[in-house]
Amino acid sequence: MTDAKLMGRGGAAFPTGRKWAATAGQPVRPHYLVCNADESEPGTFKDRVLMEGDPFGVIEAMTVAAYATGCTRGYLYIRGEYPRAFSLLRNAIAVCRERGFLGPSVMGQPGFDFDIEIRRGAGAYICGEETAIFNSIEGFRGEPRSKPPFPVEKGLFGRPTVVNNVETLANVLLILTEGCEAFQQVGTAGSTGSKLFCVSGTVPKPGVYEVPFGATLRELLELAGGVDDLRAVLLGGAAGGFLRPDEIDLPLTMEDARTAGTTLGSGVVLVLDGTVDVGGFLLRIAEFFRDESCGQCVPCRIGTVRQEEALHRIVQRKGDAQDLVLLRDVGQVMRDSSICGLGQTAWNAIESAIDRLGVQL
Repeated sequence: MTDAKLMGRGGAAFPTGRKWAATAGQPVRPHYLVCNADESEPGTFKDRVLMEGDPFGVIEAMTVAAYATGCTRGYLYIRGEYPRAFSLLRNAIAVCRERGFLGPSVMGQPGFDFDIEIRRGAGAYICGEETAIFNSIEGFRGEPRSKPPFPVEKGLFGRPTVVNNVETLANVLLILTEGCEAFQQVGTAGSTGSKLFCVSGTVPKPGVYEVPFGATLRELLELAGGVDDLRAVLLGGAAGGFLRPDEIDLPLTMEDARTAGTTLGSGVVLVLDGTVDVGGFLLRIAEFFRDESCGQCVPCRIGTVRQEEALHRIVQRKGDAQDLVLLRDVGQVMRDSSICGLGQTAWNAIESAIDRLGVQL
């Protein structure tokens, strides 16, 4: 994984090999593996397609990761609104146990015991955060933990834990079968391989599209049928940022997205044309973050409420210039002092719409 330069596909883009090596090197036992299948980012549905299309591939990739990192137990934390994927994965696990691909001495390998348990989420966006998943699996309220210690040191049940999302694990099998060099030949030097993008919004053919890293946003939109009256594209979902129509030749790589001041996130590409009420759209994002804040830390618990209230006044033309100042102040405080990524990114899309698109709220 290190030689292939595989980056995490869940949004953080952390090097997978480094994460695996850090977990494998911990002397404390047991080690745990968590597959993050709680696909709760609005506009994301690629992991559902992978789980429904190849449930045995997900189980195999988890087993490979467990062997590499010394894990004896795996937890597949799946979004509760994915009943078909849940049913298929449950069946796949049962078949694998029956045939010796899970359980004691996997495939006759002495000393390698590994089994998988499925846990269903209850619709909490915050449980997409890796440490909130730990709390949920352990039976506690789904709230993020302060870091350090990091999961590779002290994660699930206080033991070293490796967390990967479904798309990241899907690439593991490709690397093993095709080799590191072949994997690196796809994409760019900094972003190797391909990426799944969830294209939705005002496009003729919404869906999941796989393109090599380095393909442009324009090329991706053309695959989805193109857009006649493009207003903006939201990259990375509710926690992402907007691009203008003159920026759609942006190469879709981790490094180019950072340079452009946005993020690929989990692969959301939400297209807005001239018919969309951008103010109402931003208000819906603010309402979403208000609802999904776990309330553990004050900046996010209070900030998401104040952000929504200010947007309500502005959109309804009942506010004044001070509301925009309030939005910026609250957004900066959330970004600087929230415990986890929810509060730290809750202001991103709104700030991007104001500064990048020049939206007059």
